[in-house]
Amino acid sequence: MFFEGIYFTSHREIENLKESRMGGGGSVKEVQSKTELDKIVADGSPAILHFWASWCEASKHMDQVFSHLSTDFPHAHFLRVEAEEQPEISELHSVSAVPYFVFFKEGKAVDTLEGADPSSLANKVAKIAGSITPGEPAAPASLGMAAGPSVLEAIQELSRENGAPQVSSSGLDDRLTKRLQQLVSSHPVLLFMKGTPEEPKCGFSQKVVDILKKEKVKFGSFDILTDNEVREGLKKFSNWPTYPQLYCKGELLGGCDIVITMHESGELTDVFKDHGVGVSDSLETKPNKTAGGKGGISEQSGLSTALTTRLAGLINSSPVMLFMKGTVDEPRCGFSRKVVDILKQEKVEFETFDILSDDEVRQGLKVYSNWSSYPQLYIKGELIGGSDIVLEMQKSGEFRKVLTEKGIHQKVSLEDRLKNLLNSSPVMLFMKGTPDSPRCGFSSKVVNTLKEEGVDFGSFDILSDEEVRQGLKTFSNWPTYPQLYYKGELVGGCDIILELHSGGELKSTLSE
Repeated sequence: MFFEGIYFTSHREIENLKESRMGGGGSVKEVQSKTELDKIVADGSPAILHFWASWCEASKHMDQVFSHLSTDFPHAHFLRVEAEEQPEISELHSVSAVPYFVFFKEGKAVDTLEGADPSSLANKVAKIAGSITPGEPAAPASLGMAAGPSVLEAIQELSRENGAPQVSSSGLDDRLTKRLQQLVSSHPVLLFMKGTPEEPKCGFSQKVVDILKKEKVKFGSFDILTDNEVREGLKKFSNWPTYPQLYCKGELLGGCDIVITMHESGELTDVFKDHGVGVSDSLETKPNKTAGGKGGISEQSGLSTALTTRLAGLINSSPVMLFMKGTVDEPRCGFSRKVVDILKQEKVEFETFDILSDDEVRQGLKVYSNWSSYPQLYIKGELIGGSDIVLEMQKSGEFRKVLTEKGIHQKVSLEDRLKNLLNSSPVMLFMKGTPDSPRCGFSSKVVNTLKEEGVDFGSFDILSDEEVRQGLKTFSNWPTYPQLYYKGELVGGCDIILELHSGGELKSTLSE
């Protein structure tokens, strides 16, 4: 599973924080299992658990702060766990982003902290661990005593910048606008993506990287996961709500779909030539090790042709395909459950494959997709990502946009479908056959009666759709056909319609 990195809102590098993760004399214990964690927490002493990820810079910076705090509060347990390596512990504490801290006291989890906020971390540690010396207040100042002036200065700078006002919804401030202009013009070809060209963190970013390598152009990249200010600001700056975004000489070319179309038509090559973008010598002399298959399968991956074919078949067996632990009804991990819930909320039809049931697929797909964890979600054969990326895309509205662009429509429930049919015409007849060719005598009688009354009506042939035929019986609590509705309300079947007609009440009933 992948966790989203919660990054400093500041874009400045914290150059002062260059000590080792265990620097300052601190004692931080690496937790290897839930059993080990339970044993440590059970002794009742204050304990702080840091969930981190090796790829997240904010995690590394906060880990140094964490180590210094361990020196300042020697009577508390300072514990570290790599979130992706210990899914059982991560799931237990509902961890979906790093850095993330859980605070224990008297054997129970009493508080949490998400994100890179050194001051809040120091305050929360002091709150549960108490002061170093009786009578002395425990506060972030104690962090300075342990860390030294250079680290304290960096932390204070982060606190100031994290507290700075965000970009207003009306537009971007001059500082951010200038920064974005400098970024997009920093390379002749620049890709704003999730992850890096060596380690893309979404399938669409990887696809564009592969295309640029095929085009043999030199390009720079910016990992928007490392800087939320750029990530959100660029959406407004470029008026383009999703990533990746490809720029050439400071001008936006577009996202993944546009780049693919331009590449396939040869237009992308022409654009690069027109703008004087040269071919990369390194790409000319070094063969690209990435094949053109889905997900960047390596030619030297060691996957057999049979397995490669099987994986491609599975990925494309449904427009929306989820490789997960367990099944839809019984997910076997919290991250798989999150993606299942999101797909249900989006009312998307999807198929799943339980990777716990087939180790060949489980291990092979990691290589095939260049994605080392599960769940993995694919749309139209393209890797979207894991639970954190899908969750993030849903929150931003990007997921619905991608589904729409890929032609994936929301699944309409039977109840909603029936309601839509009932209200498709003020007078609606559910019958066997059509008004021009009724398929039963009762339907024919009702059609003739309505025509005689001069009533305009819509109709639906229940013989053409078994789901509607059976569902409407339950919905209306009426077991036979035909069924006549007025403004979504059931009027009745053949006998009632004929009775209303003979009594002169049918037309008035259908025009109230």
